[in-house]
Amino acid sequence: MTIKEAQETVDQWIKTYGVRYFSELTNMAVLTEEVGELARVIARKYGDQSFKPGEKDNLGDEMADVLWVLLCLANQTGVDLTEELKKNIEKKTQRDKTRHINNDKL
Repeated sequence: MTIKEAQETVDQWIKTYGVRYFSELTNMAVLTEEVGELARVIARKYGDQSFKPGEKDNLGDEMADVLWVLLCLANQTGVDLTEELKKNIEKKTQRDKTRHINNDKL
C-alpha cells in the first residue's frame, strides 16, 4: 500500500464507519496520546522498564495507531503526504548530505 492509498483508505473508512473526522485539534491530542502509548511499549521492550502483568508487546499495532491518526490529520488538512515526504527527504539530503558521514560520533 502506498502512502496515497493509505490516505484514501483511511478517508473511505472514516466516511463509511467513522461518521466524520474528529476536529484537527482533537486529532492532534489523539496523536499525542498514541505516541505516548508507543513510547510506553518502546520503554518496556528496549528500555529499562518491564511489561506489567497483562501488558503485551504490541509495537506494530501502536505504530499503526500513530500512522492512522497522522493520515487522518493529513486528509483533513489537505496535505499530500507522498509529496511532502519527497520534499522532506530532498531537504534532509541537501542539508545533511555530509553532516552524518563526517560525524565522528557515528
